Amino acid sequence: MLLCRGYLLPCGNGITKQNLTRTALHATVSEKCCLVFFFCFFYQFLILKLERPAIVQSITFGKYEKTHVCNLKKFKVFGGMSEENMTELLSSGLKNDYNKETFTLKHKIDEQMFPCRFVKIVPLMSWGPSFNFSIWYIELHGIEDPDVVQPCLNWYSKHNYTEAFESLQKKTRIALEHPMLTHLHDRLVLQGDFDACEEFIDKAVKDGLFNQYISQQEYKPRWSQIIPKCNKGTSSQEISRDDINSDGDDNRPGMRGGHQMVIDVQTETVYLFGGWDGTQDLADFWAYSVLENQWACISRDTEKESGPSARSCHKMCIDSQRRQIYTLGRYLDSSVRNSKSLKSDFYRYDIDANTWTLLSEDTSADGGPKLVFDHQMCMDSEKHMIYTFGGRILTCNGSVEDSRTSEPQFSGLYAFHCQAGSWSLLREDSCNAGPEDIQSRIGHCMLFHTRNRCLYVFGGQRSKTYLNDFFSYDVDGDHVEIISDGTKKDSGMVPMTGFTQRATIDPELNEIHVLSGLSKDKDKREENVRNSFWIYDIARNNWSCVYKNDQAMKENPNKTLQEEEPCPRFAHQLVYDEMHKVHYLFGGNPGKSCSPKMRLDDFWSLRLCRPSKEYLLRHCRYLIRKYRFEEKAQSEPLSALKYLQNDLSLTVDHTDPDETKEFQLLPSALFKSGSDFIPLGFSDVDQTYAQRTQLFDTLVNFFPDSMTPPKGNLVDLITL
Repeated sequence: MLLCRGYLLPCGNGITKQNLTRTALHATVSEKCCLVFFFCFFYQFLILKLERPAIVQSITFGKYEKTHVCNLKKFKVFGGMSEENMTELLSSGLKNDYNKETFTLKHKIDEQMFPCRFVKIVPLMSWGPSFNFSIWYIELHGIEDPDVVQPCLNWYSKHNYTEAFESLQKKTRIALEHPMLTHLHDRLVLQGDFDACEEFIDKAVKDGLFNQYISQQEYKPRWSQIIPKCNKGTSSQEISRDDINSDGDDNRPGMRGGHQMVIDVQTETVYLFGGWDGTQDLADFWAYSVLENQWACISRDTEKESGPSARSCHKMCIDSQRRQIYTLGRYLDSSVRNSKSLKSDFYRYDIDANTWTLLSEDTSADGGPKLVFDHQMCMDSEKHMIYTFGGRILTCNGSVEDSRTSEPQFSGLYAFHCQAGSWSLLREDSCNAGPEDIQSRIGHCMLFHTRNRCLYVFGGQRSKTYLNDFFSYDVDGDHVEIISDGTKKDSGMVPMTGFTQRATIDPELNEIHVLSGLSKDKDKREENVRNSFWIYDIARNNWSCVYKNDQAMKENPNKTLQEEEPCPRFAHQLVYDEMHKVHYLFGGNPGKSCSPKMRLDDFWSLRLCRPSKEYLLRHCRYLIRKYRFEEKAQSEPLSALKYLQNDLSLTVDHTDPDETKEFQLLPSALFKSGSDFIPLGFSDVDQTYAQRTQLFDTLVNFFPDSMTPPKGNLVDLITL
């Protein structure tokens, strides 16, 4: 927490309502020792002065124990190094309740953090009309680091001012870098022991020191179309059943959309059930073995085997520990809806026994949701719980319930206790803006994070409105946290609002993956069907787009691209194997207006690739040997040529055109004189020292930020 001047805000570490003291500037203390700033209409802002410049990352507003008419409904926050020149950091408002609220402040410009000495809070509107403004207490959080010694040490080290470097380091007791990197600098820059450097890098990679660098690199999508082997009536090892059907060439699921898929990551088996083929609902049940690259039909019609009837727009979830699959909900055309058909049946499939069990003929009668479609369902295997949220409730035409309102009805958040076989309602559908209220919808995404035990919900549609909010629900603490209310105008940095988005989660990487579906334009023209793949970093609260594809590509006469990635679609299904880091996509609706009944049956895998440890190790060896060759070329050209042919060539990826071309140009160094190389900014130091320092700086970039020297330049500290 950042400390502010006491005459404005006497807050410190561990600030509470009890330890706040009286202060001037329209501040009073109530009987419960709550500090409140009152603003008259002629005094419209509050300025906080920090003890020293700092990176202010967030602000927290405390509130009275009840709703209060003086709470800030709208406000702005500004910050800067002087009172006369400030940048807008936030424009938002407080909810009129008793819960404190924390807001992230703008603290970067062009990806560079900037400091503030003054923070200005400007109230714009209170919850009560014509009432004064009040702030009960404030906390500022951020980074406070007054040290400027490290840039000096870095500059002395680079320019070989050894005495000044050692003297300053000894006097200040501040380390420039981690001792391991100091050791690398000694071996590489001072001694030129390149073999020891390679051993050092090899150990660093094995110890996981490059993991942070890898996690910060952008993903590159790698699509591969799956062409399954022909199934001649033989089931895969994972689906060892005697009664699996196979009819000749019909060895894979047909074209469909609105189907459901789940994956058993332990056996690498994808299960697919139901869907709509353009004319009718389906009731077939399939399993795909990744290891055998083969589909097996478990059942042509699950209803004939005491299972669910043909359906689409239903939901499935899998309990991989107990090897059970659950399915709930479906869509029914209005022409076939009646009191009997609108019962919400609930089924469980036992994978090992190959049997279906009807858990409930009507979950609504058991305290659960009514019959819904386009809802979401998640499994908590640890607690043996199922969570279902949203979906539109189906009603009979002309029913009393339907005639009371023309507005569609949506289902709330329910939990099913698998062991007890009972339902509980956690949240009703609400249009209120309370901190614990949630708004139901259809076509949204909901994921369960097994490590932090939270449900993540975003996107979807409610009536004619496409939603873009994002919130989490703590299943153990029964608490809702709003991650984004969807009102920020940064549409380019978040997934496009739309329908039938598909999402997966990787608890280990702490990431959410989203494959978009139908765009928010309601007219279903072909050009509005587009797919993009987004990744949300939960820890950094950051979205990034790694893949885009739209219908325009279909008009491209070059079909090579279409063969390398799936065409745009919606109503598809996507599952994720978090153990092997692979997505699987099947089917969907391509959205072709000329063929409205057309559905797809293609099957794809998607890997999100980053540089591997092996690649970085090879690349670092290449950099070290490349410089070693260039240094040898200045004094021992024949030895350098032999080194180039026998040692350096081993680290080159000869399948990479860029690396191959660079390698082929390296022999030119044998004919250069020493004066041909003049390192920028190192004219006052030895050429060899400067070149080795540049190599050292390149290698250091792969290590964690906590170990490396400061990235900035000493010149940056000079005020112009």
